Amino acid sequence: MSTDSEEACPIPTAPPRDEAAVMDRMLRWRRVAIVGLSDDPGRASFSIASYLLGQGYEVVPVNPNHTNVLGLRCYPSLDAVPGKLELVNVFRRSEFCADVAREAVARGATGVWLQSGIVNNEARQIAARAGIDYIENRCIMVEHMRRG
Repeated sequence: MSTDSEEACPIPTAPPRDEAAVMDRMLRWRRVAIVGLSDDPGRASFSIASYLLGQGYEVVPVNPNHTNVLGLRCYPSLDAVPGKLELVNVFRRSEFCADVAREAVARGATGVWLQSGIVNNEARQIAARAGIDYIENRCIMVEHMRRG
């Protein structure tokens, strides 16, 4: 399954218990690098990043097409982001997600979260081999609100 990563978050189904535990853990991390964050207020990535900022998360924009998003410095790649990476939230088409997962693992990220509509088996395997948390096809904002 591969759909546009900027779709609005659908009404979620209840996750399996093990996936719910992973999401609970990931949502406790406070530094979120958002790969593919757009500077367009009409895009889901912008809305979700705004929501996360409002919830006290440190949002780190990652997009080579921008220098600033939401008043924050935007980095061209995960490799360019200073400091420790906790959660890498991905708004990229499925075919780019394995490369993002590789970059996240190389940077020592603690987890990778692919947004709703984004699924990539290779990215899942990369995360599993590295022993880091991984979620796909779930909206981080919806899941955060659900735990509310």
